[in-house]
Amino acid sequence: MENKIRVAIAGVGNCASSLIQGIEYYRYNGDTIGLMNYDLEGYKPGDIEIVAAFDVDKRKVGKDVSEAIFAKPNNTKVFKKDIKNYGTIVKMGEALDGVSDHMKDYPEDRAFLLSDEETCNVVKELKNTNADILLNYLPVGAEEATRFYAECCLEAGVALINNIPVFIASDRSWAKRFMERGLPIIGDDIKAQLGATITHRTLTRLFRDRGVKLDRTYQLNTGGNTDFLNMLNKSRLKSKKISKTEAVQSQLDIPLEAENIHIGPSDYVPWQNDNKVCFLRMEGRMFGSIPIELEVRLSVEDSPNSAGVAIDAIRCCKLALDRKISGPLIAISAFTMKHPPVQYPDTVAKEMVKEFIYGGEKYEDFDYSENRSENVEFISDLDESGPKGF
Repeated sequence: MENKIRVAIAGVGNCASSLIQGIEYYRYNGDTIGLMNYDLEGYKPGDIEIVAAFDVDKRKVGKDVSEAIFAKPNNTKVFKKDIKNYGTIVKMGEALDGVSDHMKDYPEDRAFLLSDEETCNVVKELKNTNADILLNYLPVGAEEATRFYAECCLEAGVALINNIPVFIASDRSWAKRFMERGLPIIGDDIKAQLGATITHRTLTRLFRDRGVKLDRTYQLNTGGNTDFLNMLNKSRLKSKKISKTEAVQSQLDIPLEAENIHIGPSDYVPWQNDNKVCFLRMEGRMFGSIPIELEVRLSVEDSPNSAGVAIDAIRCCKLALDRKISGPLIAISAFTMKHPPVQYPDTVAKEMVKEFIYGGEKYEDFDYSENRSENVEFISDLDESGPKGF
């Protein structure tokens, strides 16, 4: 087993900044607060190396990634300032639909400034740097750009972790292609460590487990980072709303009617910067059909909230590469992603991940009774003999 994990990043925004700061923070700090796993079968956070990076903003392209993560419009909290020079220069990627047109109308410190550098050969960069895994951190709505980078992974022989709500790992045709190419894939749409969706899922599950009928619910979120600015273009939100809504609906025996559930971004508040504020409301009926109402306000720094989750996803993906496991990684996807190939309750997914880490059970050893039939079919359709591992 190699002791280093060579990672490429598409999109050097706030999430990439928090991830890289975290890699360095935990490399030199014995603190384990904020990590779900410090030592994951021999891999520690500091074993992750950033060997390639792609972006389209002129303030990042051409700079060492250690410098680019602090360039505008990034505005997440800085908790690790003294980042070593990686020697990894951010290359000009394909813009495609990665930048929404409306973002050029905002002040410089908020908007994207498109670089005029020549687009690099992404496949060549992935091969030349011997990247193991590509992390997709493109903006929400970058459907075409995400598919472009997924194709690059297939051509270059690189695993993919898809952190945004474009359906790749959870799409049967893409899943089959990664399996046939002998590459693992994790996705889609990363959950925060303790964010709006994971909190909403947990409370929804609590309603169900305690016999309370959930009648209606909403989740409204505000933030001031470029993700929220990008999502002011409502045409980019279709997959995002599907992903977040299904993550909650999957915790119910009978999904709510569309008019009784509203989940999605609410608005962009510039002065919030990378702070995200979530407002949850749940209305239901308990014993004797007596009404019950629950309201929650959650405030959290958005990008660091997903970085610890990403670190686990990266290391599990490397374990799959070491063990020559290909296709969608069901367990870690269910645990770390909002729209995985198969939805599981988070407590079940956590146990599945433990089994995977320690080289335990196969897919077929798990009880699928909690899952809709189409999810079971997703797995069985990948290969005539069924998946080889998870």
